[in-house]
Amino acid sequence: MKDSILVLSGGMDSTTLLYDAKERIALAVTFLYGSNHNEREAACAAKNCELLGIEHIVVPLQFMGQYFKSSLLSGADDIPEGNYDEENMKSTVVPFRNGIMLAVACGLAESRGLKHVMLANHGGDHAIYPDCRPGFVTAMSAAMREGTYDGIDIIAPYTNLTKSDIAAIGGRLGMDYSLTYSCYKGGEKHCGKCGTCRERKEAFQLAGLPDPTSYEE
Repeated sequence: MKDSILVLSGGMDSTTLLYDAKERIALAVTFLYGSNHNEREAACAAKNCELLGIEHIVVPLQFMGQYFKSSLLSGADDIPEGNYDEENMKSTVVPFRNGIMLAVACGLAESRGLKHVMLANHGGDHAIYPDCRPGFVTAMSAAMREGTYDGIDIIAPYTNLTKSDIAAIGGRLGMDYSLTYSCYKGGEKHCGKCGTCRERKEAFQLAGLPDPTSYEE
């Protein structure tokens, strides 16, 4: 039953959920909020939705890039390189990004008569991004239920999984991960040095999958 809307960035995690839950996704929404890699991710999101025959829309949120402070919004040169840990990657936090996107997705869901909003947050995000943690997802889901006539809620099946767990799911589904994008610097090729590139490499290694990504290094 097509009862859900998916927040789809075009990265590994949300694209895996797109394929994993394709039977129930009526609509996928990508938000353009001004990050370095936003446009490249959005192109991947559109391509995968086209392949699956799932409706895809793009919603502009340029005010975030204009008014919010984050290295993710300020240019490739400001993106830290190195491991994906709290101190190194904290500058990439876009304040309350998921909260804003989930609120818009909730309004879209109610407008379309859908019951659920799907989000592909995962356990590797918890240390760095507050709006990816289980407590936030539970609280936001409760707020959405209270604030809608239809009691719309959040489905976040990957909350306690690792990125390698998610890659393994995609491997079982036969996904083409070359049609996803991760690099926070937003170049034509993945830089291979920033935290999210390193996390991507590690996910494929731990999942025992070939890495189809084109890296600069």
